[in-house]
Amino acid sequence: MIQVGETAPDFLLRDQNNQEIGLSSYRGGRAVLLVFYPLAFTNTCQGEFHELQSRLDEYQNDTVQVLTVSVDSIFSHRVWADREGFTFPLLADFWPHGQVARTYGVLDEQRGTAERGTFIIDPTGTVRFAELQDRARPRDQSAWRAALASLRL
Repeated sequence: MIQVGETAPDFLLRDQNNQEIGLSSYRGGRAVLLVFYPLAFTNTCQGEFHELQSRLDEYQNDTVQVLTVSVDSIFSHRVWADREGFTFPLLADFWPHGQVARTYGVLDEQRGTAERGTFIIDPTGTVRFAELQDRARPRDQSAWRAALASLRL
């Protein structure tokens, strides 16, 4: 898994609106909260994302951008975002299958899905926070808020 202090690997993926989003587009501007998750429409992921959406102003603003990534297709992401009211980018690491998750070291090769990996990348592209949570348990987002606060953006 990518570690704190390393340069975050760049990527270019499509969101639920079929718009290309690249990590490098935030360099020199905003930090990124990068959230990998196993699959859309699952209870644990849905609960995490409802919490994320309810606190979105803390996670996505002039200094921070939220990007979420799974191996689901853009079409699945679109339906899930519309149904649940998620307004942050849901990026499709669909093809080559799981390549970005693999690059970050959070692809479960047996299941073919991303693990619950979370990274905070500062505006210079350096990883400042990295965690890997057991796939069966939701993440404690207070750790994300503390890590973002410590950046003093």
